[in-house]
Amino acid sequence: MNGAVAFPLDVPELEIAASGGSRVRRTILPSGVRILSEQVPGSQSATVGFWVAVGSRDEVPVTYGSTHFLEHLLFKGTTSRTALDIAVSFDAVGGEHNAMTAKEYTCYYAKVRDLDLPMAVRVLADMFTSSLLDPDEFESERGVILEELAMADDDPSDVVSERFFEAVFGGHALGRPIGGNPAAISAVTREAVWEHYRANYRPQDLVISVAGAVDHDELVGWTIAALEAAQWNLHLPAHPVARRDPSFDVIDRGSPLVVVDRPLEQANLLLGVPGVHAADDRRPAFTVLNSVLGGGMSSRLFQEIREKRGLAYSVYSFAASYSDAGVLGLYAGCSPKRAPEVAGLMIDEFRRLAEGGITADELARAQGQLGGASALALEDSDTRMTRLGRSELTTGEFVDLDETLRRIASVTVDAVRDLAEELAARPLSIAAVGAVDAASLTGLDGTAVAA
Repeated sequence: MNGAVAFPLDVPELEIAASGGSRVRRTILPSGVRILSEQVPGSQSATVGFWVAVGSRDEVPVTYGSTHFLEHLLFKGTTSRTALDIAVSFDAVGGEHNAMTAKEYTCYYAKVRDLDLPMAVRVLADMFTSSLLDPDEFESERGVILEELAMADDDPSDVVSERFFEAVFGGHALGRPIGGNPAAISAVTREAVWEHYRANYRPQDLVISVAGAVDHDELVGWTIAALEAAQWNLHLPAHPVARRDPSFDVIDRGSPLVVVDRPLEQANLLLGVPGVHAADDRRPAFTVLNSVLGGGMSSRLFQEIREKRGLAYSVYSFAASYSDAGVLGLYAGCSPKRAPEVAGLMIDEFRRLAEGGITADELARAQGQLGGASALALEDSDTRMTRLGRSELTTGEFVDLDETLRRIASVTVDAVRDLAEELAARPLSIAAVGAVDAASLTGLDGTAVAA
């Protein structure tokens, strides 16, 4: 395969010969259901995912937290299976099954032996199409989710992450917590979640991706049989739902500084700026920038803050991209009294990168790290399944390993410096959880940090 391959929504059949001898195929049924597979030579297992392009950002005020709530409820029984039946189906064959709710999508997935793939498709299809949302189970699961939120609130790393996204994205939907909050979960009604389910879990919303030991024609046959058994009308014409607008959305910062005062032994710090969105051609440079700044043990943040100064055990950066926005975040956990110093050092390293760029050695090291990590990740069918699903939902193009490596190798020192300079000019937000003095983290301009 040479270059990325587009996934147009008006082409019912596609086939791609990808790197490593894998074979990618996509079928769009007349009803709008999209079925993608990547047949990987030598595999004896497969991972299957049922996706919808609906996440926490798509909720309206009366349904905040509904996407995550619904994810839980789809495991609680259907018209033909109890919650125990669903669990036993996978446990009895040594399989794994779970789900994930994100800001822009939800996925229900399973990993099984190749012989058990038809069963996995049937069970996931049943969950997706025929969930009961039983009123008693609804109330029971409300309690489970409230406990999950309480557990997250006891974890300072979770708390600082939520406060950081709120600080960076402000009133933008990406700033909302994925799981909602206790007040929203306590207030949401079954009727609201049911409407959310019926409005967003339709044939034209469904994307199925499978990677590993899979025959595409058989997969299509299993899928049609499972969906027809659920009484879905697969002959009723419908166009797949349109992808999100990929144009960059200007972010109005929520806050320059958020401090959650807690009597902890360690302060959790997260600071950063709006980043690069998923369709931006500079995403490879964004990943290289992140790698050099805080992507490994040889990164600038790790070397300066942990190795040279011994101020933190965990210190890193991350780069996240969404359909119309992104974020660059820098994290460190340190002694509360050293929080101003550590935050100052993180900002200094970020600004030094923006002002002076990176070296040729750093570029080569980052390219090697990212290329190797990409190749190793694809040893897992979970990663390949996720790549397929996200390609279909988000970017609308398939990028195999060869093209990924080419894009990484095309990044230049100048491209990283120019992007870093642009990012450093964007409003900076700081979030901290622990026994931290807010005044010590705030300068006169609302962003500078007193060291």
